[in-house]
Amino acid sequence: MSEPTVRVSGIVLSSLMLQHANSDADVEGLLLGESRFDEQVTITDSQSDHIHIEETHNVQKHIACHRLNTLYSCSGDVNMQVLQEMLGNNKQDSVIGWYRQRRNTEQCMTFREKLVQENLRRDLVNPHLIFLLLTPSRTTSAGSTHQIEYSAFISDVRRFKKLPVLINNLGLLEQPAYWKTSASGSAAGYLSMKNHRSNPTSPNSLLKEVNNMNKSLQAKLEKLCRGVEESEREVETLQAEVSALRKRREQRRMARKASDAPMPPEPRNNPRLMEAIRALLGDAPLLLTQTLDLQSCPIPDPHVSMETQGNLDTAREQPPLMDTSIST
Repeated sequence: MSEPTVRVSGIVLSSLMLQHANSDADVEGLLLGESRFDEQVTITDSQSDHIHIEETHNVQKHIACHRLNTLYSCSGDVNMQVLQEMLGNNKQDSVIGWYRQRRNTEQCMTFREKLVQENLRRDLVNPHLIFLLLTPSRTTSAGSTHQIEYSAFISDVRRFKKLPVLINNLGLLEQPAYWKTSASGSAAGYLSMKNHRSNPTSPNSLLKEVNNMNKSLQAKLEKLCRGVEESEREVETLQAEVSALRKRREQRRMARKASDAPMPPEPRNNPRLMEAIRALLGDAPLLLTQTLDLQSCPIPDPHVSMETQGNLDTAREQPPLMDTSIST
């Protein structure tokens, strides 16, 4: 079995540094991620089978405590209720260790930190729990330049062993490192690759694994395409229904507008009544006018007189409704 290694992304490390720089006191919290155990079997004709196990701890996220000494007591006992509150929606299985940042100290664990480490291993039932220690310090008296040292520790029987910490974004990784590095993605494509991920780039890998990965991704892609096609058909159906409703509404509006059309105005003057008035009163313009002055006195209206005269002439040309003759 090879020596365990700890991988931290540059984003997580810079976040830890920024958090410590903005805090006036020391900082501590939990580390979330994934622990991997890769087994490689080498078969040769000259010697027996050689089994090589690689243990890698990938740090993907960190959760800081609001105050110091809230996660554990003075004697090192872990408060599981506070730990659950810190995790929130995260699962307890995602905890791969804890960290602490101390200013101007050496890169070694204190007695209380060792107690907390052992109690966390016991309460979380994780024998591979790690402890990340960060110790920033000033390199100049003016405080313009700082340096930060980091190291990881893991419990090995009765002693704590120091582990190498690798930053994924700094330096060149080895050739097959891209499939070893854990990612925090949750997309369907990433899950498919994770299910079929063994070592597709090694010389001993089979082409069947690559084909299975390709088939899985192709099936998910076809499923997504069918979903997009069905949604587009539903959109077209809804658009047709909306167009039909708009057309029906326009027809109803036109029908209502036609029914509400104003009727032709009735004649203002009754020809027979005007003929009777003229027979009794004569052609007096003041009696036929409809215009008054400011003193409410009638004013002759030549237009009304001409209209009335035309109506009377029309009435004279019409035959009588009833022709009565008296015989003696």
